[in-house]
Amino acid sequence: MMARSVRLLFTGSMMATLGLAGTAAAQDSTTMQRVEVTGSSIKRASAETASPVQVIGRDELLRSGKGTVSEYLQTLTVDGAGSLPTGFGNGFAAGSTAISLRGLGATSTLVLLNGRRMAPFARADDGQKSFTDLSTVPMQIVERIEILKDGASSTYGADAIAGVVNIILRKDVQGLEIKADTGWSRYDDGKANKASITYGIGDLDEDKFNWVVNAEYNQSDRIKNSDRANRRGHIGNGDLRAYGFPVGTQFAGGYINGPNSVSPSTTGMVRDPKTTNYVNLPGCSTLSATTNQTGANGGCLYYADQWRDMQPEIESLNLYTKGTLQINPATQAYVEVGYSKRSTAFTMTPPSITPTVAFPPNAQTPQGFINYGNANLMGATHPQNPFRVTPQNPVGAAARVRYIAGDIGPSERNADNEFRRFVVGVKGSAAGWDYDTGFTYSDSKLDLLYTNMLNMNVLTQALSNPASQYFPYYIGTEAYRNPASLYQAMVVNAMSHSKTSLSVIDFKASRELPIALPGGNIGLALGAEHRREKVSNPSLAGSENGSINSSYVAAFGDAKVSAIYAEILAPLLKSVELSAAVRYDKYDNFNSTTPKVGLKWTPVRTFALRGTYTEGFRAPGAAEGSSASQSTGTSTVRDPIRCPNNVPAAGGATSTDCAIPVAAVKVGDAKLQPETSKGVTLGMVWDPFEGTSVALDGWKIKRENEINPLPYNEAAALPTAIRNDNNLVVGGVVQPGTGTLVLTQAPYRNSSYTEISGVDLDVKQRLRLGDWGRATLGVVVTHVASWSRHESATTVYQFAGTHGNCDTSNCAGTPKNKVNLSASWDINAWNFSGNLNWRDKMKNIYFEGGPCASTLANGQPGTKDCEIASFTTLDLSTRFNVNKQLTLFASVNNAFDKIAPLDPLTYGGISYNPMDSSGAIGRYFKIGASYKFF
Repeated sequence: MMARSVRLLFTGSMMATLGLAGTAAAQDSTTMQRVEVTGSSIKRASAETASPVQVIGRDELLRSGKGTVSEYLQTLTVDGAGSLPTGFGNGFAAGSTAISLRGLGATSTLVLLNGRRMAPFARADDGQKSFTDLSTVPMQIVERIEILKDGASSTYGADAIAGVVNIILRKDVQGLEIKADTGWSRYDDGKANKASITYGIGDLDEDKFNWVVNAEYNQSDRIKNSDRANRRGHIGNGDLRAYGFPVGTQFAGGYINGPNSVSPSTTGMVRDPKTTNYVNLPGCSTLSATTNQTGANGGCLYYADQWRDMQPEIESLNLYTKGTLQINPATQAYVEVGYSKRSTAFTMTPPSITPTVAFPPNAQTPQGFINYGNANLMGATHPQNPFRVTPQNPVGAAARVRYIAGDIGPSERNADNEFRRFVVGVKGSAAGWDYDTGFTYSDSKLDLLYTNMLNMNVLTQALSNPASQYFPYYIGTEAYRNPASLYQAMVVNAMSHSKTSLSVIDFKASRELPIALPGGNIGLALGAEHRREKVSNPSLAGSENGSINSSYVAAFGDAKVSAIYAEILAPLLKSVELSAAVRYDKYDNFNSTTPKVGLKWTPVRTFALRGTYTEGFRAPGAAEGSSASQSTGTSTVRDPIRCPNNVPAAGGATSTDCAIPVAAVKVGDAKLQPETSKGVTLGMVWDPFEGTSVALDGWKIKRENEINPLPYNEAAALPTAIRNDNNLVVGGVVQPGTGTLVLTQAPYRNSSYTEISGVDLDVKQRLRLGDWGRATLGVVVTHVASWSRHESATTVYQFAGTHGNCDTSNCAGTPKNKVNLSASWDINAWNFSGNLNWRDKMKNIYFEGGPCASTLANGQPGTKDCEIASFTTLDLSTRFNVNKQLTLFASVNNAFDKIAPLDPLTYGGISYNPMDSSGAIGRYFKIGASYKFF
């Protein structure tokens, strides 16, 4: 038999906490205790199953130096595109964090707490994807995390298409422990403080009860991009001209492209109604932090890092308590209560007074959008209008204006999220069955507050209507003339209150049947659950009709799901184990039957082959399947009209058109059908030497009938796309429909399918060093062989090794290879640990075969060899046990202070990939202590 400790720790399985402590205590000491493994409801003598499961233990998590569960999980090789890091403050779900297994998105990753579901975050990512917010999980009381990596689970729900993350908290805690740490970057900023207290009383065996309570407080300071600009090269610096890029990158503004084509400036620009040339108003040197105005062409150039944050300001409180009562040797009752409150604040740029906003069509605006760039005019009598009515110009005219309102100040996105969870249940044994039944309720409430937004109705009048009490609205250097009453009326704070809730009743039971096979008796598990999910996510007040400078983003839904499932474990031979499960889910409008089959063959005690086949099912979410739901997202694309073949078109196009942010409107559709999936794994587990464990698993997942918006590059080519009227002029002839791309439609649809495949390798080595203690070495490798989306029979996008998929992954990209190397050494009272994280380089293209996504001013590829360089960080930590009560610890993240590679395409971080944030923050130190009172 393989070394049990090695198998438990390193090959993908571990004891679960769902076994009966009372029953176990009553068993004869010579009887092998049965354990339950994530992904199965049947307790077994062997913790090794056919499914690959990665286990992260408590010590491994805490000595990593990471501040939260999500920060640690996002370093794992299994995490991919679609993950939500803390620093992604300009996203739809700002203030939250999430993991995306296999890059299939957070909505295809099922996250459990102690084996049960949690209410999703109260705002869908990209306005579409429902997910569990990992920031609600208290890190200090985590016992272990088990990641089921073989796709859909018939035990927990068929919507776990990419896999399951089961976070298991500590139980049966005794004593009082306090812990505190503080951290800071090498620049003496980004300071973070954490304190926790854990108290437990009662022994289940002796006292017949246990009660544990944990409180955890976190606070971290914001980091501005300007705090890094010019200190870490390109990091946080929107101005990439020093690296050969053109003026008009995605974080730039205030430049003049040519006739009738400008980007809003901090001084304000006014268009000559006759020539369509824009004139920049004076005062640039006092309003823009950009001193080098080369290439502005008479405008006033600025970059977003003048205002925008890199990391948000965060304050959070997590509370958790669990009580367990051993009623009798065969019956145990338990209750769990959790509460989390998290407040984040992220600074953006000041608002433009001429946005294009989208919202549900109404009688006044049946087209469902307003292009304020054409509607907001500076009046003919406005004092700052160069083309106003004067004695010398009696035939003055109103004129278009472009202005980013620095006088109002940057907008701040504040997100206050409250998460509550309550579980009550009973588990035990009766009539030969082990059972567990319970009721779970959880909800997530989110209050969004966006400051310094614009009341567009007041603004329009203040700019153009002399009869208005607010006219004239002075802009730029003349803004000091504006009365306070104007700002009181024009500047608003936009708010929304969202809530999701989840109610679940579940029951499961397992037993060993009196049916003997050559390898032993058959195990059987049966289960059922009923859950109700509610989503109410209204948009920011005022966005429903275009009266503020924000597009409409909302989702509403109410779904009921009933499910039953069965599972068997059949030891066909002493060396062959068959597992099989089937689940039936009944939704309001859909139903599914999803099977799972696994086989494990152990020809010798040190070697086993394993494989699984799974099927999955995901019904349309609230944001996707309801016509009352709508969102508008933004991604960088190549304009197919103004930049054909990746070359700016003649007649006025520039390189900016080859990588331009475009907004796309996505509307829910009740006719959408569910997604389905099929997954296969095949692998082996081998203990070739004492203390050595090797696990190698190949995997393949095919997700069909996918619910996706139309890809942005295809949406940009739609003839219905909204464009400005700065049309190209070729040979003196205006080319209609060739203006700058502003807004398009990307409706949800059931596209064909996505198919991904790859290999996971996990090698661990334990070393006993005698007087020198003991050590553990490990390497985990994930190779993505293919990540392809088949939009149609003729259109296939291969994203493996590229920067895509940008419309669903925050433009984080899909590296083909990721590696984690770990080492831990215990000697006497000391522990020294190190973790090296490496991701492969990526082609700087949207998809395989596409042109370079970023180009220099001279038209050459924007990054060396049109690639985003690989990135490696080393995290070091140490721990010293002063005595049995006091422990001191310290860590250094990104010990070699590696700088994140230049990434001009991503919009999650300014000039760096959001998943490389440790290379943007820089070397980070942390020290702390814990003390056990008793």
